[in-house]
Amino acid sequence: MLAMIPFPDISPELFSVELFGMEFALRWYALAYIVGIVIGWRMAVMAVNRPRLWPGGTAPMTAEQVDDLLTWVILGVILGGRLGFVLFYRPEYYLQNPGEILMVWQGGMAFHGGLLGVAIAAGLWCWRNGVAPLSAADVMAFATPPALLLGRIANFINAELWGRPTDLPWGVVFPGAAAQACGQPVGELCARHPSQLYEAALEGLILGLVLIWLVWRRGGFRRPGFVTGVFLAGYGLGRFLVEFVRQPDPQFVSEGNPLGLAWHVGGWGLTMGQILSLPMLLGGLALAVWAVRRGRPAAA
Repeated sequence: MLAMIPFPDISPELFSVELFGMEFALRWYALAYIVGIVIGWRMAVMAVNRPRLWPGGTAPMTAEQVDDLLTWVILGVILGGRLGFVLFYRPEYYLQNPGEILMVWQGGMAFHGGLLGVAIAAGLWCWRNGVAPLSAADVMAFATPPALLLGRIANFINAELWGRPTDLPWGVVFPGAAAQACGQPVGELCARHPSQLYEAALEGLILGLVLIWLVWRRGGFRRPGFVTGVFLAGYGLGRFLVEFVRQPDPQFVSEGNPLGLAWHVGGWGLTMGQILSLPMLLGGLALAVWAVRRGRPAAA
């Protein structure tokens, strides 16, 4: 029997209580976003409270303005993430069931949609408050990886968004009929790539450490747009690579397209995640190069 790792017995819920005939539960997924947002908020406040990190020794916003921006960002994440999932992944279903679009507790959220939602919300906030958009984007990019790290770990705990079948020794036996439907012989278990943990490492831990190093050691904030460009390129590259081992969304899988490619010719193509990540990768690289060429960092 091939080596494989059994899925840990972790409940998706930390605890649940019943009030007035209704059950309320705190789930790891919700806690991950709450803790991730709090950590990101504190990182942003810490950054704007260090004038030496910024061009001319002046931060683009105050700590109080970070608090205000956070509200806009949260709205952008929720609305953009949900609408992105609806439009990018299941448009036909939601055209037939429009009443379920706002049911965020059913279905899912899309990171790329959330990113667009944050960009629009933050752009409006910057315009209303007279804050330089690129510097505000740098603050948000710098503070985002903790939420990505914790969110992907929560995906793993929820046993969702798992990877393709694998015979590698760190393959995980995820529970559920869908996860075990790998075409294996009767009675044998199916191990899959823990792609959630791959993404947690690439998009959260490694990218977060790179951004911290660039900001605190290399003066990343002194070149407006540079940190944002590195974040976009880093996330785009990480997600693009993980898509090769991530199980595609079922609506893209068919008898003639077992890999679930959203665009393909002659058996070669890209998944929807790769299609959405490629512009991030290329655009992020272009933005980072432009920011560097724009000029030398100002004196602290």
